[in-house]
Parts: sequence; structure tokens; C-alpha cells
Amino acid sequence: MAKGIEHNKDDGQDNTSKGLFNMIMNNESNSSEQAKIVDSETLVLQTQDRLWRALKRRFQYDVTLQPGQQFLLNYVSTKVPLVIMYADLVGSTNMSMTLPADKLTTIIRAFTYEISQVVYNHKGYVLKYVGDAVISFFPASYNKLLACDRAVQCSKSMLAVVKNGINPILNQYDYPELNVKIGLDEGENVIVQYGHDRSSQIDILGYCMNIAAKITSLTMPNNISVGQYVYEMLHPSMKSKFAEVKFSAEEWRYTDRHSGQLYRVYSMSGNPR
Repeated sequence: MAKGIEHNKDDGQDNTSKGLFNMIMNNESNSSEQAKIVDSETLVLQTQDRLWRALKRRFQYDVTLQPGQQFLLNYVSTKVPLVIMYADLVGSTNMSMTLPADKLTTIIRAFTYEISQVVYNHKGYVLKYVGDAVISFFPASYNKLLACDRAVQCSKSMLAVVKNGINPILNQYDYPELNVKIGLDEGENVIVQYGHDRSSQIDILGYCMNIAAKITSLTMPNNISVGQYVYEMLHPSMKSKFAEVKFSAEEWRYTDRHSGQLYRVYSMSGNPR
């Protein structure tokens, strides 16, 4: 009997969480300023069209960091809550030893461009490109629920674009398939501008950036891992798709910034570590 009561209590709490989440998300989605997010299927088709033309030298990728720099300019020398995302291409070192330089360049450009397009289509910003990784962020000052949801949905679209958009085209050219691993975390970050001129580069520094980078390095290829703060903001139906990952003490030493307890990490279920 006691178990039954506890189960009903949990169901009630779960339904309450869902109700609050849906209320907040619906209010946001009904805003007249809310722009439409392109679905993954459309992104895949657009990716394939661009990559076909690029490989035939009929399309040139042109990426820009200006939207993100412009957003951050308003917050220089302050702390801002953000969802940080790392999308890291797996196996680029091996490709550099087997592919001609021009083909490798096209593939890397395609990857960074298409990942960036997915970020922009989910209302995020690209911060910078570091080697074969794309570092992005989603503002979380106004609505952390929405920012975390967008970031996770964006990550899922990235996997779809690589798997269903880029790789089928590469297969037809006998090029190696791409694999990507994605890590996310949420928290306050310091916005730093390296010079006094408004055009000087702006960067993001903080504990959250370090955690997101470490999470990504420990994530399996073609999977998504999120920090505890992102996980706690997700809708219960999305939470059910993630499972906590246990690391050794040597692999993971990051602690919760508030409690001091070991910070938890969750990965998409179905791709166990």
C-alpha cells in the first residue's frame, strides 16, 4: 500500500512538472516575436543540396560569427546565463592523412557550415570554430527551460543532418563518413572582449565552458551528453531519453557549483558508454 501511495505521489509530481513546463513553453511559443524553427527533414534536404554543389565546385561555403559577436557586445564585462554547446567532429585526424587537402577542406567547411546553420535555425549563436569543433551558445537569461530545450533539439537535428544529410553524399564519393559528439551545459559565463575597439573579438569564459568541453570529450560518437543543470530543465518526456553516466574519479572531477557534490552528466539512452 505504501508503495502504491508513493507511486501516485510521484505521478502527481511528474504531471505537475509537465504542466508547468508546458505552460511556460506555450506562453513563449505564442509570442509574436517567436520565429519558426526549421524541421530536421528540411535541414537535411538543404544540406544535401549544398554539399552536392560544393563537391562539384558549384557552391562555396561562407560562415560568419557576426550574429553571436553582435549579441555578446551588449554584455561585455558582465556575467550572463547561457547554454554552451560543443559539437566535435570525430576522426578528422585520420581523414587528414587519407584525403587530398582540397577534399578535406571541403568536408570540414561543409561540417562547420551545416552545424552552424542548425544552430541558427534553433535560435542559437555560433561563438567560434576551434579546429574541427563548433562552439555555440543559447541565451538563457529570460527562459532557461526554453534555452535548454532548444539546445537539445538543436543537438538532435545536428545528428540527423550529419547522418542523413552529409554522410549519404560522402558515401557516393567513397569518402569516409563523419561522426560527431555533442556536449552541453548551462550556467553563468563572463563575456570578455580582448580589445577596447567595438570590433575586437569577444569570447566567453567560465566554469560552464570547461564542463561542456570536458563532457564532449567523454561523449561517444553520434551521441549527446548534457550536464546536470541542462538535464534538470528538460521536459520529463525528454529526460526519459537520457541516462546518467558514471565516470571514474580520474575521468571526472567537476563538482556542482552550488552544492559541492559531484556534478552529474547524462547521455542519450541507446548509446551506452
